[in-house]
Amino acid sequence: MLKTTVLNAAHRAMGARMVDFGGWDMPVNYGSQIDEHHAVRRDCGMFDVCHMCPVDVRGSGARAFLSRLLANDVDKLQQTGKALYSCMLNPEGGVIDDLIVYYLDENFFRIVVNAGTADKDIAWMHLRLAEWGYSAEVNPRRDLAMIAVQGPNARAKVWEVLPDTRAASEGLKPFFAAGCGEFFVARTGYTGEDGFEIMLPSVKAVEIWQALAKAGVAPCGLGARDTLRLEAGMNLYGQDMDENVSPLDAGLAWTVALTGERHFVGRQTLESQGQQHEFLGLILLDKGVLRSHQKVHCTQGIGEITSGTFSPTLQQSIALARLPRGVAVGDAVEVEIRDKRLKAKVVKPVFARNGKAMI
Repeated sequence: MLKTTVLNAAHRAMGARMVDFGGWDMPVNYGSQIDEHHAVRRDCGMFDVCHMCPVDVRGSGARAFLSRLLANDVDKLQQTGKALYSCMLNPEGGVIDDLIVYYLDENFFRIVVNAGTADKDIAWMHLRLAEWGYSAEVNPRRDLAMIAVQGPNARAKVWEVLPDTRAASEGLKPFFAAGCGEFFVARTGYTGEDGFEIMLPSVKAVEIWQALAKAGVAPCGLGARDTLRLEAGMNLYGQDMDENVSPLDAGLAWTVALTGERHFVGRQTLESQGQQHEFLGLILLDKGVLRSHQKVHCTQGIGEITSGTFSPTLQQSIALARLPRGVAVGDAVEVEIRDKRLKAKVVKPVFARNGKAMI
């Protein structure tokens, strides 16, 4: 039986088309996926992300525990509310999950993990905590819901619906968060646009969702979420990386802190193996649509598309791809689609952000 979020009935009342997403009954669209995509790029839209799981890590050993658990360095977190994107690795250097960790105080960090990996992630954290013996507790917050409001007008719409959050959230820089009474408002997102991700008591989620819709915020489904994140060059766990893929081979080397002598799970493997693939973007020059698992023929060998779609912003087919070492931006390659080789160009893996095409 599929899991449901607290907003499930609200989605159905709004006419959403529901699909099985990693065991969750989630909206893929409410009519036109393209309209939802453009609403976020040009105005604002909202997404149900209640299936994702906030996890509170508390205790005097919380920082030391996370320093050893995560590939990025939580010592970068010194300001209250600051967020850090990181991967959590296995000893083989593969990505157990990618996540965001927020610093609230020296004894309190909040992590947000992906829905499909939440149970596995929490079990891994508990095992490592028991093994290492730090003075900390790992507490999943299943009592919290999450709504993402994204787009150039997103913050204004949130303040219209939740005026009491404005004082604490108006001055937030990107990748910072603030507690606003019973709301936790983060200036983060998965679309390449400005906006907030809001954590709130689950019992208030339907009321706030409906109020945002009444204020003109477009409800958006998984379809638009995927085209938006791909245009922004943001990885999707399970497609662009997983437990068998190193962050160095998934374009996430910038999230791995290898300086200093800090020991973290997977570091030894990353240092011994190094980067083995390039992770870059593709634009299809011929007619067709790029999809995951299609082969990419390069001068240096064969690569593979990890995520591909038609870009509503660029009006071209785009993809993220894992390619042989030595492939560079500007190179001409061929993608194998239905036994034909179609021409494509290698580009930087950011296609559109902040309402604008980047290519």
